[in-house]
Amino acid sequence: MNLLAIIGGTGLGSLKNLEITRHQVVNTPYGEPSGPLTFGNLGGREVVFFARHGYAHRIPPHEINYRANLWALKEVGVSEIVSVAAVGGITPRMGPAVLAIPDQIIDYTCGRKQTFFEGELESVTHIDFTHPYSASVRHDLIASARAVGVDVVKSCTYGCTQGPRLETIAEIRRMERDGCDLVGMTGMP
Repeated sequence: MNLLAIIGGTGLGSLKNLEITRHQVVNTPYGEPSGPLTFGNLGGREVVFFARHGYAHRIPPHEINYRANLWALKEVGVSEIVSVAAVGGITPRMGPAVLAIPDQIIDYTCGRKQTFFEGELESVTHIDFTHPYSASVRHDLIASARAVGVDVVKSCTYGCTQGPRLETIAEIRRMERDGCDLVGMTGMP
């Protein structure tokens, strides 16, 4: 079975039912991740929990070292990630307490390191980002939500802004025209 990581954001600083087995600090070529990885069992499955803003929730969205975080997870064998985030709803169907599993994203960030492919490379590397989210992970999340009777929006677009400030009314209008249903600050890179 693939090793799953659950990345918690605002509102999810820990997993209540996680039976913790160990903590691990991972050094990366991209600097320090947001904190140590927490390994444990959740519902009979080994998972890694990681707090993107740090366990004290002190790292703002624009200062998160996303590359170090992802590198650390890959280094310990994670092959699937479920990233939980508190977001704002743009469209009427995205009211409070709605569970949404995006299938697309629009990146409005600036200045964040976006790639692992830089420096002295043998050739230019392009990454297909047509479908930015894993179809199999999305399918499993949707099926799990339905199995426990939770309504889920299974197709929507997440607009990712730079943060830490909230968006202006004009920015929200633009994102809605662009097709965004949700807005948050940590979906990219």
